[in-house]
Amino acid sequence: MLIGAHVSTAGSLVQAHGRGVERGCAAIQVFNQSPRQWRPTRWKPDDVAEFLELMKGGPIESVTIHAVYLINPATKDRDMRSKSAASLIHALRMGDEIGADGVVLHPGSTVGEPHDEALPRVGEMLRHALGESDSCRLLLENTAGAGNTLGRSFEELRELIDLAGGHKRIGICLDSCHMLASGFDIDSADKLTATIDSYAKVVGMRRLRCLHLNDSQTPLGSNRDRHADVAEGELGPDGCAVFLSEPRFDGLPCVMETPGPDKRGPTREQVQLAKDLRKRGLAKRRRAAARAA
Repeated sequence: MLIGAHVSTAGSLVQAHGRGVERGCAAIQVFNQSPRQWRPTRWKPDDVAEFLELMKGGPIESVTIHAVYLINPATKDRDMRSKSAASLIHALRMGDEIGADGVVLHPGSTVGEPHDEALPRVGEMLRHALGESDSCRLLLENTAGAGNTLGRSFEELRELIDLAGGHKRIGICLDSCHMLASGFDIDSADKLTATIDSYAKVVGMRRLRCLHLNDSQTPLGSNRDRHADVAEGELGPDGCAVFLSEPRFDGLPCVMETPGPDKRGPTREQVQLAKDLRKRGLAKRRRAAARAA
């Protein structure tokens, strides 16, 4: 598992890479532009070239991009659809430029429309955006289920993939906080195993390309997206250790989007804590396997 964090690109991509190294990350996630503004930005060619060179040497092995929060592929408003499509295409093209493992996207909101009318609009936009970009994957993130948001269930994620033509570049990013908030009880190894069994049956493990490790400020089934620092929320250290040690997550980038003690994102200490919790979880699984043998 490639444990890391979301880092700021303030200054340059190269500085974002440096922030990841300072925090001990094996994976980083970045925004390709301001997450709450439509105005697109482009990284300078020399910045991209230096970033790609740095990525060759490690220790960071994976970079993902998180698309801006304003995008709503489910909207039927013409202006919003145009802006959403343009922003998503831009993110995917930036992902192509920097060799990103994917662009993480919230599937959107029905804004009160019937799901059976909103879902095909999402599929249409996903197909369009993938057709306007080259190779970067588009990773649909499961949601906490607040309001009219889409993507809270594995069945809905599967339907979105199918409506986008089952495109091979569409993947999934599973967020631990969102899973808990949307009603998946994942605080023990047995419960998480059952949940991922269900995911595998409905969506398929080959689609899973990225993880978000976030604890939750709110309880199981709250449908509220409120991230807590790792081991300090409803999952706690044991639940986070379980998530980090799930065998089918091995090799995947796993980034934290937590507030951090100073509200400036995950720290080096928190990245190390996640690594320690993974070791704890793996050791506990080994002991359980030995007892069962």
